[in-house]
Amino acid sequence: MTHLMGESPLRRLGRTEIEVPALSLGGAGIGGGYGDVPEQESIATVHTALAHGVRYIDTSPLYGDSERRIGLALAGVPRTDYRLSTKTGTNPDRRGDYSWDGTLWSVENSLRLLKIDYIDLLLVHDPRDEADMDVILGPHGAVEALEYLKAQGVIGAIGLGQRDHAWHRRAILSGRIDAILTYNDYHPLRTTALTDGLLALAQQHDVGVLNGSPLAHGLLNGEEPEALNARLVMNQSAQDVAKAQRLYLWCQANGIPMLAVVLQFCLRQPLIATTLTGAKTVQELTQNLTAVDTPLPEEVWAEIDALNLSAPSP
Repeated sequence: MTHLMGESPLRRLGRTEIEVPALSLGGAGIGGGYGDVPEQESIATVHTALAHGVRYIDTSPLYGDSERRIGLALAGVPRTDYRLSTKTGTNPDRRGDYSWDGTLWSVENSLRLLKIDYIDLLLVHDPRDEADMDVILGPHGAVEALEYLKAQGVIGAIGLGQRDHAWHRRAILSGRIDAILTYNDYHPLRTTALTDGLLALAQQHDVGVLNGSPLAHGLLNGEEPEALNARLVMNQSAQDVAKAQRLYLWCQANGIPMLAVVLQFCLRQPLIATTLTGAKTVQELTQNLTAVDTPLPEEVWAEIDALNLSAPSP
């Protein structure tokens, strides 16, 4: 039987001093990215996460009201009781600003909203093209600014959070990045973060990996995918919906919770330090925790592999 959350020790995030649980809390849902949620519910979700050992939280200025709400939730919580990451480059007031000045401005704004004086991991967020990457890694760019803040003790580690694997490779090979956040590229429908060698490269350079969007932006939350997709904030491709439907029907036929299969699939990958779920309510978070701790027969994984869901679509 598989049992992952309650028994797993904290994992070191690459070469950093940051230790993370197998399952962590992403802040997009708390900020309203997956539908409106009352502020007090957001705060209660953070408190519930901490109470259940989910003590790593990731957010971004891009995620609506997420930073401010997380700051309210963490007020009075001892700083040693949690680890926190946020991002730069996607603040709506200075979107796409990866300069030295823009980075320092963004980090200062995040510190103010989060009501803290130290951020464990600061990720450069969602560059749009190679020109952005040139600025990020170039003289007086975002990474140089973050290196300055790291030397000052304002941040603990530097990361890159986005989806393009070529840019992750470029950042890793620069030797200046401590962690990467890749999303929607490691779950039962898609394992490109593994199959194209990104996870292995990160391990080779002792760069930590955070896995975002394990539920494929909601498609794999355990509901019937064909009906669910019409209600999602981010509609999925017809190929992904069809593959998700196959997984859903297999789970139904075998009496196995789909959410447990999806999350445990991600948590079983040893090259990933932590998987982030964007639970926006206490109920969603509780469902995720229950799914992670649901015992599953070991033979499930061979049967999931046999479904060949992650094979590239024609």
